[in-house]
Amino acid sequence: MGQQEGLLIALIFGFSVVGLGVAWWLARWILAKDTGTDKMREISDAIKEGAEAFMSRQFKTIIYLAVGFAVLLFVGYAFVRGHQGFDPISTSLGLAFWITLSFLLGALCSLVAGYIGMWISIRANIRTAAGTMRSVHDGVQIALRGGAVSGLLVVAMSLLGVSGLYTLVRLTAGLTDATKIPFLIIGYGFGASFVALFAQLGGGIYTKAADVGADLVGKVEAGIPEDDPRNPAVIADLVGDNVGDCAGRGADLFESTAAENIGAMILGASMALAIPHVSPVFVVGVMMFPLVARSFGILASIVGILSVKVRGDEDPMRSLNRGFYVTTALALVGFAVATRWLLHLDAYPNAWLFFLAAGVLGVLAALAFVFITQYYTEFKYRPVASIAEASKTGPATNIIAGIAVGMESTGMPVLVISIAILGAYTLGQASGMPNAGLFGTAVATMGMLSTAGYILAMDTFGPIADNAGGIVEMSGQPESVRQKSDRLDSVGNTTKALTKGYAVGSAALAAFLLFSAYLDELKNYGLNLGGTIGGKAAQYIVNIADPKLFVGAMLGAMLVFLFSSLAIRAVGKAAGAVIADVRAQFKENAGILLGTSKPDYGRTVDLVTKAALREMVLPGVLAVGMPVVVGVVFRFVFNAGGETVAAMLMVGTIVGVLMALFLNNGGGAWDNAKKFIEMGNLGGKGSETHKAAVVGDTVGDPFKDTAGPSLHVLIKLLSTITLVLAPLFISAADKVIK
Repeated sequence: MGQQEGLLIALIFGFSVVGLGVAWWLARWILAKDTGTDKMREISDAIKEGAEAFMSRQFKTIIYLAVGFAVLLFVGYAFVRGHQGFDPISTSLGLAFWITLSFLLGALCSLVAGYIGMWISIRANIRTAAGTMRSVHDGVQIALRGGAVSGLLVVAMSLLGVSGLYTLVRLTAGLTDATKIPFLIIGYGFGASFVALFAQLGGGIYTKAADVGADLVGKVEAGIPEDDPRNPAVIADLVGDNVGDCAGRGADLFESTAAENIGAMILGASMALAIPHVSPVFVVGVMMFPLVARSFGILASIVGILSVKVRGDEDPMRSLNRGFYVTTALALVGFAVATRWLLHLDAYPNAWLFFLAAGVLGVLAALAFVFITQYYTEFKYRPVASIAEASKTGPATNIIAGIAVGMESTGMPVLVISIAILGAYTLGQASGMPNAGLFGTAVATMGMLSTAGYILAMDTFGPIADNAGGIVEMSGQPESVRQKSDRLDSVGNTTKALTKGYAVGSAALAAFLLFSAYLDELKNYGLNLGGTIGGKAAQYIVNIADPKLFVGAMLGAMLVFLFSSLAIRAVGKAAGAVIADVRAQFKENAGILLGTSKPDYGRTVDLVTKAALREMVLPGVLAVGMPVVVGVVFRFVFNAGGETVAAMLMVGTIVGVLMALFLNNGGGAWDNAKKFIEMGNLGGKGSETHKAAVVGDTVGDPFKDTAGPSLHVLIKLLSTITLVLAPLFISAADKVIK
């Protein structure tokens, strides 16, 4: 290992350890805070018990699935696929060992990331509620710092995992060419994606089954308020915020950062190696650039999080936005330092400026996604107002308006993604370095992800604030405290919607990055998809006019729709069980609605847990299994496995991004239309308009919190699983220029 390579690894390790240290300090700071009254602690303990029980059962299921797939992965690489001369390591067993080890480590780290997200949220919720009793400022600080524990740990762990695996391979595998290492550790991203898919699916099904059941029987049938302690499903609903929005999103963003780091390393190495007479030191620097740039992002996120203070009676969202702007500005400074240091070459003296501009473009795209999501999901703007207005004429017109808004909301984000990809590609080409266009898009993705620590803190802020509001409501606090907790809850709903927009945007840019890395890996393993178009050389050609590739593309589009259908249907089935149980409890014990008897919360929690874990398996297995089946079948039947999967990946990604935008924004708009009416507009709570809006919100729940977020993971899972299994899709007869 060279001197600069060792310095870069030390810097990445150092900044990551700082992130872990600050997360530990923030956790200690939160745990030292007041936990409120005995009644508040009783409710918080019930939430904690339910969340931990669900996570324990879910983890067992995921571990069984991950170990089973790891065995298949090892057997496939070690015994099914023969060793090839261009493999990054000298034996099939060696390749199988490193791919499988990296898969298992990625899966383990993703599980830890999800658990940490849940662990801190179920402890920060009661402290946020107690802090809100004092002031909105205290509530905001505790909730955001609770989210920051998860955010900083996720980003730091992803960097430590990738750099640690890189170092382990470098020191023990006997490789002289460092640029081959990313091909040995790509399993890390796939393992993280594998776990994230099931964590997001299971958590999403749980949270929305409980929410739908609680709303339909509690609000619509029984006419009791949200988070009313008489509702048997209310604890399950509050548990769902933690296992879905915290644990599921923690695993989701962990796999995002891990997979994209490795994909960007592959593209960086490919570009640097194409430069004539290039120094090996420069090649390693370009390859390590994504990790170094993200390391500076950790420091920026720490400063941004600690800078958040609510001034007087201002809207808490303004203080969170200020923290985001501070994080963004500092992340750009760090990005500029990393770009000048690692991407400057005397032969191309201004190239680093073009790459810096590509990174800035990624940051601007992230901001644009935040504002676009805000426009489509906040009640002060036309889309949500139109849904609320449509609710005056009943549930049918509410649902029609919501679907229309969801479909409309795909337009502007696609334009932003298009501008970002084309702009970054053009800037990369303008740098003058060979094959730098694709690396330009990778740099833009790194720019967008440079604020990931703060974004995840804002995302986890939402469910912590929601739980705090539920604890305040159920413990019977005065109206003045409820008003303050409602302000936090409202801000939390906004941050959840904004971060989902950010997640889709980053998933889209990341999917293009990983798709490009997949094509580059096919080339590395002997399948050259290059050729000429109109007499001009093309680096890669995926010709969907070929019937085999066209079919692969259609299968990719179909997978998105079928997966979404199964996820939404799973919520419907599980919610049906919750509704039946709540109705049964009301019927069995009339004292529950009178407030003289306590519901059996544990019975409902146990029922939702079993239903969610049962229903998550089929869509998850479909998502993991379909790319494998398509690749293997088309390899052995048509000698076209690699390029058919490329077509499937390309179209599946495009359709997945559009579907995720539709589901996330449509569901968010329905939710806030209901909240707008509950604020006393258009008849207020209990009116026919409100009942229509509750129906629309119920339809939107599995859209925005189950299928939509799970599609973020699916988009990247398709890329990571194809990256890992690419060698298995290529036959000897397929290794020709197409």
